[in-house]
Amino acid sequence: MNDAQIIDVFRRMALAGVKVAGPVLAVILVIGVVVSILQTITQIQEQAIVFVLKFAAVGIILVVMGPWMLQVLSSLVYELWSTIPEIE
Repeated sequence: MNDAQIIDVFRRMALAGVKVAGPVLAVILVIGVVVSILQTITQIQEQAIVFVLKFAAVGIILVVMGPWMLQVLSSLVYELWSTIPEIE
């Protein structure tokens, strides 16, 4: 396996990681910012509110986007396993 093949494998793995983790992290970021702004406006500084909202949002995202995330990861694994015979 030469350097170009190794870099290509790492590039595909990083891209799959961003695709899978990106939506979850984006939702957590948006909820955190919105709740922080609302807490600043109302002067309610309860951390449980943020935790419960983020927990619920991640659960919903995983239920809705879970099959797509599994498809992305399984296609990556299939591609990597199919390239094993071509390794020099």
